[in-house]
Amino acid sequence: MQPLNIAIVHPNLGIGGAERLVVDTALALQNRGHRVHIYTLHHDAAHSFSETRDGTLDVRVVSSWFPSSVFGRMRILCTTLQVQSLARHVAADHTQYDVVFVDIVSAAIPLLKYAQAHILFYCHFPDLLLAPHETRLQRVYRAPFDLLERMTTGEADRVVVNSRFTQETFRRVFPTLPLPRVVHPALNCTAYDTLPNIEDPAVHVLRSTRRVVLSINRFERKKAVALAIDAVARLPRDVCLVVAGGWDSLVPENTEHLIELNAHARALGLSTRTIAPRSSDALALLPPDHCRMPTFIDTNILPDVDVLFVPSFTENQRNYLLSVARCVVYTPANEHLGIVPLEAMYSRVPVVAADSGGPRETVVHAKSGYLCEHDATDFADAISRVLAAPETQWREMGAYGRERVVQHFSLDAYAQNIEAVICDMLETPTSVSAVMGILLTLFIVCTSATLYLCATYL
Repeated sequence: MQPLNIAIVHPNLGIGGAERLVVDTALALQNRGHRVHIYTLHHDAAHSFSETRDGTLDVRVVSSWFPSSVFGRMRILCTTLQVQSLARHVAADHTQYDVVFVDIVSAAIPLLKYAQAHILFYCHFPDLLLAPHETRLQRVYRAPFDLLERMTTGEADRVVVNSRFTQETFRRVFPTLPLPRVVHPALNCTAYDTLPNIEDPAVHVLRSTRRVVLSINRFERKKAVALAIDAVARLPRDVCLVVAGGWDSLVPENTEHLIELNAHARALGLSTRTIAPRSSDALALLPPDHCRMPTFIDTNILPDVDVLFVPSFTENQRNYLLSVARCVVYTPANEHLGIVPLEAMYSRVPVVAADSGGPRETVVHAKSGYLCEHDATDFADAISRVLAAPETQWREMGAYGRERVVQHFSLDAYAQNIEAVICDMLETPTSVSAVMGILLTLFIVCTSATLYLCATYL
C-alpha cells in the first residue's frame, strides 16, 4: 500500500481510553509508513500520553474561541461548535489528506468532507445513548443534537466500531445505516514492557505493605468506581484499593467525583489518601486529605490506607501499579470495550469485571479473571477468589491473559485491520456532502431554539 497522508481529529487529547486509541491508531499507521498528523483542541503536556509530547507523533493544537460551557451548562452545544471549528481548520489546511480519521463527535464529518479526503469514523458508542433524557427539557435540549448525530454519522465513508456489543447497539440506534465492521482497539504492548523506575519519588509514594487491588478509570460517575470501594469495604483490612486514572482540573465532573469517591470511602469507615499530581496548580480542588507529590525520595514510609487515590497518574506510576497489583477491578457496566482489562491481562494481572458489554469480549471467565454481576458482594467474592488463589493458579491466569492480548489485541493486529478498512474505503470515490447546506441550516435553527429554551427554563 502506498504511503498516505492521514489526519486524525480528536477534541481533547488527554488521558483516557479514547485518547489511547487515537495515539495507538497514529502509531500503528505511522509504523506502516503513512504520514500522520493529529489535530486537537486541547493538549496539556502534563496530562497526556508520552508519545504526544516527546516528538513521536505530530500533534497540532487548534485554538477555538468557543467556550467549553456556558456557566457550566450547554456543554454539548459548545462541544459541537468547537468541533465544527476544528473541522473547518482541518478542511482549510494546505496539506492534501487522503484519509481523515474521526472519533467521539460525528458533527465534524460534513465539514471535513470539504478536505476532499475519505472519512473514517471510529464509533466508540452512540453519544445519544450516553446523554440524559429523563426530563422533558432534557429531551427537547438533546433533540437537535441527537438528530445531528444520526445524520452526520451516515456522512462518513466508512464507520467502524470497537466491539460486537457496540456493533449491536449501533444497529439498533442507526437502523438505516450499513452495519459497521468491528475493529477492536489495540494495546501498544511495548509501552507496558518498560520496567518501572522505582527511584522515581512519584512511585516511591505509592508503596504499600498490603495486597494491592487496582482500579484504573477516568474520574467519571459512569465508571462506577464506587462499586470497587463498596467491594473492598467487604474485604479484610490487609487490602489497599488504589484508584488511579485520568483527572483534569478543567473538567468539573473529574474534580467533583474525586471528592465524592473520597467522601464515600470515608463514610464506609475506610481510611483514604490522595496523591496530588506533580504539576497540579489546583490543589484546592482535591480532597482535604491530599498530599503533595514529593520531588525526592523520602525514607519515611507513609502509613498504609484502605483507599489510595492517584488522579492524573504518570505512565511510570501506571507501570509500577500494574507490576505490584494482585488484581485489577473494572467496574463500568455495559462498557463499550474497555482498554484497562487489556492492560491488566498483558501485565499478567487477573481481572475482575462486570459481566456486560466489552469485557465479555476481552476477559475469559475463570481463565484470565472473573466476570460478575454489577453488585458489590459479587465483586468482593470474585476479588477474594483472585487474592486467595495459589501462586501457581494466579500465575496461570496471568499468563493466559497475556497470551490472549498478544494474539488478538496487539498493535500489529490492529494496524492490519484498520489498514484493510482504509484500503477498502479508498476503492470507493468520496464526494462533498450533498446535505451540507441542509445540515447547517438545521443546526442553526435547532441551536437558536435550544438557546431560547435554556435561557427561558434553566
